[in-house]
Amino acid sequence: MSPISRKQPLYDQLVDLLREKIENGEYGPGDLLPSERELCETYGLSRTTVRLALAELENLGLVVRQHGRGTFVSSAVHEATNLMGTYSFTEQMKAMGRHPKTKVIEFETLEATKNIANSLKIRIGEPVIMMRRLRLADDVPMMIERTYLPSSEFIGLSEKDVSAKPLYDIIENDYQQRIRVADEEFSASLATKDEAGYLDIPEGSAVLKLYRTTYNTKNVVIEYTRSVARADQFRYRIAHYRG
Repeated sequence: MSPISRKQPLYDQLVDLLREKIENGEYGPGDLLPSERELCETYGLSRTTVRLALAELENLGLVVRQHGRGTFVSSAVHEATNLMGTYSFTEQMKAMGRHPKTKVIEFETLEATKNIANSLKIRIGEPVIMMRRLRLADDVPMMIERTYLPSSEFIGLSEKDVSAKPLYDIIENDYQQRIRVADEEFSASLATKDEAGYLDIPEGSAVLKLYRTTYNTKNVVIEYTRSVARADQFRYRIAHYRG
């Protein structure tokens, strides 16, 4: 391991050193990094410099800092969510060996605004079910979602239903809606105060914003969801096939 030099900002060098250790597998997913004090002593750096470096690693999604416990390598470093393979958060987390959980924060019936009506391809003012859910894995907040469903397709759906089992199980098994395709777009963003509070991250942290539109086999839109996911917990992989 190269010693700290004076050719670039000190915290930048520490970022590079730790990032190399993480990406080379010297520190694996879930491993505890040396404490701030240990890093200061090892590299002859100030506490401020070390904290800046750890903050940058967190912004890059390589580590997760837990108050009172320390800094851990993110589980997302060597695991990627494949957008082409599945559309279910529950299925994604189970495939990664994690325990998924959902907390319903809001559930109500609203009149569709212009934007929601356009997204669901219904008339403005038609009733829609709106739910806001916090998705967790191993009790770690992963994403906050706001989902809209056309009420006409899900008569009788209740908060109790979506609290008890995965939404896509309800859609396919309880309402016999066969999903044909789920289109998803995503972009980088920064967490608002409200989003940061739910996701247990600092305001302004890097997040991924996802927009999903789900169609059934009759080409009817049956779901529109806006999600905000922690960038330190997700890496997305997309496979492109040449025809």
